[in-house]
Amino acid sequence: MRKIIGIGETVLDIIFKDGQPVGAYPGGSTFNASVSLGRSGVETVFIGETGNDRVGEFIKTFLSENGVSSDNINAFPGSKSAVSLAFLNEQNDAEYIFYKDHPHDQLDFSYPEIQPDDIVLFGSFYAVNPVIRPQVLGLLEHARAHGAIIYYDVNFRPAHKDEVIKITPNLLENLEQADIVRGSREDFQVLFKKEEADKVYNAEISFYCKRFIYTDGAKPVEVRSESEFRKSYEVAETKTVSTVGAGDNFNAGFIFGLLKYGITRNDLERGLSEEQWDKLIACAQAFAADCCKDIYNYVSKEFGASMKNS
Repeated sequence: MRKIIGIGETVLDIIFKDGQPVGAYPGGSTFNASVSLGRSGVETVFIGETGNDRVGEFIKTFLSENGVSSDNINAFPGSKSAVSLAFLNEQNDAEYIFYKDHPHDQLDFSYPEIQPDDIVLFGSFYAVNPVIRPQVLGLLEHARAHGAIIYYDVNFRPAHKDEVIKITPNLLENLEQADIVRGSREDFQVLFKKEEADKVYNAEISFYCKRFIYTDGAKPVEVRSESEFRKSYEVAETKTVSTVGAGDNFNAGFIFGLLKYGITRNDLERGLSEEQWDKLIACAQAFAADCCKDIYNYVSKEFGASMKNS
């Protein structure tokens, strides 16, 4: 049975609406996707760290309750869990403030068993953070050597714009390791000062990775791939409560689709058909839309149950 290995940060997201906190939920980009996949019946392993505190225990328990293995999570003595404040505007889009001491990041884990066509998901500043780079790159190289599919969500926030030059070598290495790259307009504006899908793909991505997904909120999803394949996918109008986990759940849905439709690494390397891309993007959009219907960072348990039976 194929499985998902997610590696990333853990954080407690405190959500504000109209200046008041309306909830606090475990989060982190890869974390959110892992929870949604766990809820959908997919065997999922999460690698990361938490603080050695009540929040950290809460996060690990939450993973286990949602079908995600937390065996590869470390809590270092004296460490504190990261916190994020997410302020929702009138469109329910979020502006973030992060409270995390990145220079004190640590990462110590043993590699989970990785089989051919398992899928490794990684992204965000975590994926380029110089402090933990050796461990992250080591996992990627180990995964590739064992035939896994690597999905990279760039997810580079404006809060780190002053570090672009420093992390660029790690970014390029990630693009080269990846089988699929997804990023948003905001990511590429910060990293490359480019905003159009074709310009980003042709100038910055295609040399390293041929399969590229470009998202821009409610605007169409753009796919670019080998053999000059290009297609735009309209985003259905959805009444949103929060878009905090939309991109993370887009990733989860796409990965769910890779499993559901039996798409292997060999299939990716041969080139996906338009029909295969259509199915994968439909899965991705379904997960993202469900997540946006509530304040949480993941798909609902009911949606996950329906995916198990799909």
